[in-house]
Amino acid sequence: MTRVDKTLIREQMLALEAADLEAAREQYEAYLKDSQLDDQEAFTTDEISVARETADIAHALEGPAAIHEAKIAAIRAMNFGPKAEAEAGAVVCFGGRNFVLSVATGTFEAGGQTFMGIAMDSPVARKIAGLGKGDTFEQNGRAVTLKDVY
Repeated sequence: MTRVDKTLIREQMLALEAADLEAAREQYEAYLKDSQLDDQEAFTTDEISVARETADIAHALEGPAAIHEAKIAAIRAMNFGPKAEAEAGAVVCFGGRNFVLSVATGTFEAGGQTFMGIAMDSPVARKIAGLGKGDTFEQNGRAVTLKDVY
């Protein structure tokens, strides 16, 4: 397996989270706009009810935006330098897949390879914390070997 420049990995993670943040903000703004009643003098009970429900949904959509903002801040603050052990900012390879110990993300491409972010407080991250290349851990009753850590 060829190692990918971690600067590129970090940039791809930031781009992924920025796109998710933008989508969350757009949803929030759309619901917020729909929750505002116009300047007409009288509103039906249904109109008021729909506006309130839409406002509630808009406020619920603030949560995902805040989560993506927090992930972006965590990625920016994280040290992605070389690693010999599974720790924050490390790339770990096992089971034919590449993972970045950072924040949970969907899959993304970098340097022609597929990666996925794993949150540091996830069960698998806790299992492999401190392990290095060639070390094994148990996953679903099987011994799994870390093929690379960098």
